Amino acid sequence: MDIQAEMKQKAEAAKRAAARLALLSTDVKNKALLAMADALEKRSEVILQANELDLEDARQKKVKRSYLDRLLLDEGRIASMAEGLCQTAALPDPVATGDYSTVRPNGLEIRRVRVPLGVIGIIYEARPNVTADAAALCLKAGNAVILRGGSEAIRSNIAISSLLAKAAYKAGIPEGAIQFVDFTDREAVDEMMHMRGYLDVIIPRGGAGLIKHVTENSSVPVIETGTGVCHTFVDASADQDMAVKIAVNAKVSRCSVCNAMETLLVHQAIAAEFLPKLMAAMTEKHVVLRGCERARAICPEMEEATEEDWSTEYGDLILSVRVVDDLTMAIEHINRYNTGHSETIVTKDILSAHRFQREVDAAAVYVNASTRFTDGFEFGFGAEIGISTQKLHARGPMGLMALTSTKYLIYGEGQIRE
Repeated sequence: MDIQAEMKQKAEAAKRAAARLALLSTDVKNKALLAMADALEKRSEVILQANELDLEDARQKKVKRSYLDRLLLDEGRIASMAEGLCQTAALPDPVATGDYSTVRPNGLEIRRVRVPLGVIGIIYEARPNVTADAAALCLKAGNAVILRGGSEAIRSNIAISSLLAKAAYKAGIPEGAIQFVDFTDREAVDEMMHMRGYLDVIIPRGGAGLIKHVTENSSVPVIETGTGVCHTFVDASADQDMAVKIAVNAKVSRCSVCNAMETLLVHQAIAAEFLPKLMAAMTEKHVVLRGCERARAICPEMEEATEEDWSTEYGDLILSVRVVDDLTMAIEHINRYNTGHSETIVTKDILSAHRFQREVDAAAVYVNASTRFTDGFEFGFGAEIGISTQKLHARGPMGLMALTSTKYLIYGEGQIRE
């Protein structure tokens, strides 16, 4: 197979489709999204059969449980994918909406409106639900999309993308607007990263290795979505029962996702009282705790934490624990080791809460709530394309607005610049 020729053909088709897709009405896009949702639910057995083959391959490779969870599809998850498409259809269309206008002293009228980015490349691993979410968001925002999923979910992704594309084209979406790279050669990723003039942006979703590779090697602009080394800081004034509840949710509810907590920090003033409560609750949920020297002095059954633990995204039922002197030390630790994703403080002190939110450098900073809420649905954006941990051009959960750019429209009456 000539990978370069195959990728160029896909990119050319996507670029042609993007020009037409940008002009489609909201009504046509919404009808297509609803048709795509209907296709997923009516043909779920096709997806499940393909997914079972992917799962069997993964089991034979003896991958860890959290990895299998990311890969797994069932009727409930397919229904959630379909619901995500319907919710995206119900969201306001950002294309052509205005967010700025002015009249200059010379009489020029200037308006700024939202426009599609163009052709978006999504490179992702494991999670086949990303295929539906990405296609839906890109379509609603008027963008063509080229999807390159990981080899571990190749059958699932081919099944999903094929159903989505057929339903979309039948509903009036230009052919070529939704494409999936249906071969697993790594060369396809390298080709995508150098298709300037065809792709307008690349968004990598997956582990730190994938994201690092794309951001360091792509000549196409990249929106970096996050690995998540997320923290919970339990302040001296915290309601300890609340803190345990938040910590357990942040770690256990779905340990494999990027908004799960990886490190817990606790104020020294309450560590002796709080850590045994935390230890009991986490042990019940089969979480392995790795503590600093001060934490292990209180709970000797903790494993010893290493320097590497503070910057590790486990994606598993493992939690690093550190006792800190005060709020200042907690903030310093977080800003040193975090990945800019999601951080939370549990406290009754409003001044500490405000300082934490002001000084912690992350996309989402919480007070008295689990980091697990960093999500497009939870923020009211509908499905998300990912959680951006960079500062340009988007940060945090990326919904429809993050998949558009701007254009200035200027109206004159013969003005010339002197």
